Amino acid sequence: MPDQNAAAPGSATDTPARRRQGDLGPLGRLGVWTASHLRLVLVAWAVVAVGLGAFAPKVEHALAGAGWEATGSESVAVRDLVHREFAGMSSSALQVVVHADRGDVTAGAGRLVIADAMALLKADERVSQVVGPAPGVSISPDGRTAVIAAGAATGDTNQMVRAADDLKDPLRALSGNGISVAMTGSSVLWSDFNAANREAMIKSELISWPVTLAILVLVFGSVVAAGLPLMLTITGLVAAAGSLFLASQVSDISIWALNFALMFALALGIDYALLLVVRFRAAHLGQGEDVRAAIAETMDTAGKAVLFSGLTVLISLSAVLLVPAPAVRSMALGIMLAVAFVLAAALTLLPAVLVRLGARVNALPLPWARGGAHRSARFAAWGERLWRRPLLYGALALVVLLALAAPLLGLRTGMPSIKVVPADESSRVGYAAVVEAFGPGAPGLLQVVSAADDADAAAAALRADPAVAQLMPPTGNGPGMVLLQAMPTLDPSDPGTAEAIDRLRAQLPASALVGGASAENHDLEVLLRERTLLVMGVVVGLGFLLLLVALQAPLVAALAVLTNLLAAAAAFGVARLIFQEGIGSGLLNFEPQGFLDAWGPVFFGSMIFALGLDYSLFLLTAAKEHWEKTGDPHEAMVGGLAHSGRVIFSAAAVMVAVFFTFSLSEPLPPKEMGIILGIAVLLDALLVRLVLMPVLLRLVGRAAWATPRWLRRILPRVSFSH
Repeated sequence: MPDQNAAAPGSATDTPARRRQGDLGPLGRLGVWTASHLRLVLVAWAVVAVGLGAFAPKVEHALAGAGWEATGSESVAVRDLVHREFAGMSSSALQVVVHADRGDVTAGAGRLVIADAMALLKADERVSQVVGPAPGVSISPDGRTAVIAAGAATGDTNQMVRAADDLKDPLRALSGNGISVAMTGSSVLWSDFNAANREAMIKSELISWPVTLAILVLVFGSVVAAGLPLMLTITGLVAAAGSLFLASQVSDISIWALNFALMFALALGIDYALLLVVRFRAAHLGQGEDVRAAIAETMDTAGKAVLFSGLTVLISLSAVLLVPAPAVRSMALGIMLAVAFVLAAALTLLPAVLVRLGARVNALPLPWARGGAHRSARFAAWGERLWRRPLLYGALALVVLLALAAPLLGLRTGMPSIKVVPADESSRVGYAAVVEAFGPGAPGLLQVVSAADDADAAAAALRADPAVAQLMPPTGNGPGMVLLQAMPTLDPSDPGTAEAIDRLRAQLPASALVGGASAENHDLEVLLRERTLLVMGVVVGLGFLLLLVALQAPLVAALAVLTNLLAAAAAFGVARLIFQEGIGSGLLNFEPQGFLDAWGPVFFGSMIFALGLDYSLFLLTAAKEHWEKTGDPHEAMVGGLAHSGRVIFSAAAVMVAVFFTFSLSEPLPPKEMGIILGIAVLLDALLVRLVLMPVLLRLVGRAAWATPRWLRRILPRVSFSH
């Protein structure tokens, strides 16, 4: 008796591979639902994009410029105490450096400039009080350099960064007639740092977008298909930017959150669109399925890989929230928002658009385009070669990765020095003038708050320490607290300054707390170093569990995690050679600091691991699909590589091109980010996913996909076969 639920010939679901609704998985049903409710899906996403997009233009001015601090640390406690008890003269106070080419800076034209500068500062409501230059304290021994201090009216460090944004150019405009004026200090450093990075990111994006589009057109062989990843990226980014603006009304969100959100929206939008579009074209144009059946197959296979990939990225980045530093947490939040919106669009908006396009997904094709091809003959041939000689190729890949990872053992980290700011920016000009006039430790004054009864003992301990060059006159607040300011002998970024801070904390009386900008940087660096192993442990553990659920095979999940760690180690090994040792610094146009910025291992490490798991899922879900269909380890390895290799290679090519455009930046942090992430993706795609992981599948054979009976009873059932 014929199936009465079967589609009639010629109906929308009558295809060579037709399947009943009950045969579909949840994502397959979602794909069919989007096909049946096309207008609703498009309208819903238009509302999201327009609604949140209305806030997007405001986001840059709403986001915070500070937040690089260890929440709850001793140095932050000192900053809050000094702000509250000593008229805002904390580490976030502003400093204006006035320098005369010759003669006394406090006489003649210099005196007038100092008066004008103080008037500008007093007129700003974010400034609590202005302290003019004082002999022996803020006037240099030769009399040519004077420093004006402006206290913070609010304990909000972001407000002082915004004050620096507004005041540094008007103050610099007072220069002339042999007198130069430059604003410096921690708040000004972050102001210049953020501005330089924002400009660098814009320049890099202007280069990366056309490069990305060109590569996508070559990969897809169709202008229309190439536009789909950009649709996902723009939709995700606009929604994430609007969400970040709304979040900034509740809590401080770092300006860097937007920069990283853009990068990940582009990277994952390309990855997910590649996987889904390639599978849809194969089902619809290659196998002759109608659009509904094709989208159902696409979502039940590639869509499942996309879902697990997105969840893996979100889980990996959520571990960064374990670092109690506002800037770091908000950067992770920005990326997570972008990933969430891109993932949602990939699973709903993209299927709806593909159904609407149908065969027109290949519109405006290139002459050599083969839109219906899913299995790559070239990657199948590569898989056969690896199958025949696994030890040779596996050993070569392993040796290269281990050799590149070896330098990681000597990696040093530190908070950014003044070198990360362009040489002509106000903070660096003022910094250089202070160093020349007062000594290398002058820009990093240590602030020690002590009970009045312990003030003499604290002062004696400070004078006796070899790392203290000068102790300023103490300042009392009346209720029994004293502020002591000590000038170190060393530059703020010198490791000796950090050692001195730890030594003083151990030697000073119990009531004395050590703070200041140098101490804040030191405390954040220590926090990031201490939390790196915890964060990476959580990332690895959660990544393994998600791979275990997706693949239902503990051995292959463990191998994916271990090879991912190896690729990350190799990327940081190369980073040490470049950024710590300075190899290639002339070619890349930067001045090495002698260390990697402290947030690199924890933040970039999580990002690298997330991207690596992204590629792992592309390869291993394809291999799992072939294993479920055939039970043949050879077909699982070769077929998985044949069906995913082109997507992995193409996605990596786009991401490497995008990341490496940031190496053209003048500021060092975007350069670090672009080069480290670019190298990581390059190594992971070429040596790990396209060589080492397939070789491991070949060597372990059937054991790769074995699941203990007890584990099978615990795990939810996940299948990739169609």
